Amino acid sequence: MSAALRKQYYRNGPPHRAGADVSFGDLVKIFGFNSIHIGRWVNAAEQQHAANLFFDALCDLQLLLQVPEQVISLNGSLALTFGIGGQRGVCAHYQPQGRILALAKNAGGGSLAHEWFHAFDHYIASKLFRQLPPANQFATRCWLESIPVHPHPLNNLLEQAFMALFLSEDGKSESAFFRHCRQLDEKRQQLYLAMPEEIAARAFEKVLQCQPVKNSFLVAGTLKSEAAKLGIYPDEHITTTLSTLWLRYFQHLGQSLRKKTI
Repeated sequence: MSAALRKQYYRNGPPHRAGADVSFGDLVKIFGFNSIHIGRWVNAAEQQHAANLFFDALCDLQLLLQVPEQVISLNGSLALTFGIGGQRGVCAHYQPQGRILALAKNAGGGSLAHEWFHAFDHYIASKLFRQLPPANQFATRCWLESIPVHPHPLNNLLEQAFMALFLSEDGKSESAFFRHCRQLDEKRQQLYLAMPEEIAARAFEKVLQCQPVKNSFLVAGTLKSEAAKLGIYPDEHITTTLSTLWLRYFQHLGQSLRKKTI
């Protein structure tokens, strides 16, 4: 088994599996993922262990957001891959074309929340605005390009979160956090940390890691890592504001979806 999978991932949530093993097929049945593909170099033991880790993490994500299973798979549109392809130094990525969330076999732990928010950011772009945005665009980027938001209480919560993340308190300039991320990119002579979709995904990670339910396969490294010390995650004030807005958004979304099924 790879070293990454042998690692002991901390979690303190309830025993979703009651000690039993699950399969990736169970994840498709329960959450409704479009598909799940496993790499040819992932052996049976690694696949079993990974399925349990994924299941616990996704159940913890569902618990944190207070949403039904269909939200985790983004209404059946999201596909997962594990141990397929990958690039050196990249432990996980989200591919808008095909709506694929991919985790590497050797280094994917702790990245799931970040990549899931990328998938959500992409998915919600087609729901958030008055006009259909360009294909494969993220809602955060479209919002910064001033595409008008469709009036709706849920959309208003998302817009408030984007304002808190990207704009100053008076709304007339960029936030100090946005500016800091741009300055970090300028030092490295690359555009990455200040990309709106990356800023939002890191902020979502931080929000989740600050909640009482902990799962280091779902999210890790936003508090004490070297990257955290550089300030690539939002400060306590923004994190608290986003926690209120994002968790309220998902809670209300969950309530709305459950009413439709009754």
